[in-house]
Amino acid sequence: MKTVLIIIAILGLWINTYSQVDSLSSRSIQERNKEIARNFYQDLWFTNNTDNYTNYVADEYVVHDIGDRKGVTEPAIEQKEIADLFWENGTWDSKINYQVAEGDIVATRWEATFKPKTLLGRVVFGSGTTPIINVFRFNEEGKIVEIWNHRHDIDTPQTMKFTIKGLFIGLLIALIPTIIAFRLKRKLKAARN
Repeated sequence: MKTVLIIIAILGLWINTYSQVDSLSSRSIQERNKEIARNFYQDLWFTNNTDNYTNYVADEYVVHDIGDRKGVTEPAIEQKEIADLFWENGTWDSKINYQVAEGDIVATRWEATFKPKTLLGRVVFGSGTTPIINVFRFNEEGKIVEIWNHRHDIDTPQTMKFTIKGLFIGLLIALIPTIIAFRLKRKLKAARN
């Protein structure tokens, strides 16, 4: 009986040790992925070291963006090209607010402050601070294989762009019945004469 209790105690200790090692391994992978995500932002968005994109992004990745870009597979160079477009038209002063990791997923909340230097930068991107939450999924090699991009554009000049677009479409739609009404008024006037 004593031997059985000793064996159970040893098995219990072994299982406890194994689960702690497994948990530690999982935590170290999460910490590794958080560091890779931080370095991704540092190189591509906080400093103009966009050639380093290959250190962070798999050869192809899936992006889930705002608008119609959902579940789109892109080559890694797309991240460099997007960052380069911003850097060519302005400067960044950005910071990470916090990160959360679970399994192979890292969520980062950061603030992107863009200051345009060109006319294109002012018109297309505007200036100001945009809160962003990116969620990255990493593969076993520590490369980003999936990106969810959530920007809070409501507080930015981007909102004005959509407002003006909506106003223009509304005016265009309203112009059609107005033209028809003027034509009918002329026909009615011509019929009276």
